[in-house]
Amino acid sequence: MPGKQARTLSCIQVLRLLNYAAVSRHPDRNQATVLLSIKAGLRAGEIARLSWDMVLDAEGAIAPVLELRDGAAKKGSGRRIPIHPDLRDALDRLRARRHGPVIASERGRAMNPVSIVNWFAKTYRALDLHGCSSHSGRRTFITRAARLVHQAGGSLRDVQLLAGHASIETTQGYIDGDTDSQRRLVEMI
Repeated sequence: MPGKQARTLSCIQVLRLLNYAAVSRHPDRNQATVLLSIKAGLRAGEIARLSWDMVLDAEGAIAPVLELRDGAAKKGSGRRIPIHPDLRDALDRLRARRHGPVIASERGRAMNPVSIVNWFAKTYRALDLHGCSSHSGRRTFITRAARLVHQAGGSLRDVQLLAGHASIETTQGYIDGDTDSQRRLVEMI
């Protein structure tokens, strides 16, 4: 990927981010925003365009899979993403509205993608996390998925599909290397 990439987040940094969101002006919305990025790998624009009919099942409960429609995804790359338990809990706290956007402004309208990008930028500045952006959660999701996919019996193709990338090369560009893993790998050779 050209240019400087957003930094991936450690587990401790994710906890700091969630704790910051928990004491913010709109804690439930902001925690759900963070988890949509980190646990579902959504881009800021996809978070902004996510509606309840993509998240709820026919009975109105949080579905097991998030159905990101082509119209809400970048380049029409809609996809199905299993909903992580932490994300399910966060969405359940927001579920009272059940209509319109999942991540809504104070006026109940869909948040603008730029507003989501700006919220992440302000939050990372407040937490003194340099090199992070609204894309850090997505890069963290893709990197973690790539490192764990073999344990789930999957392949990098599964990570590509979850990310909504047309090319496996694009997915590979998102994945951070791990020097400790590289060291252990060389020791095993």
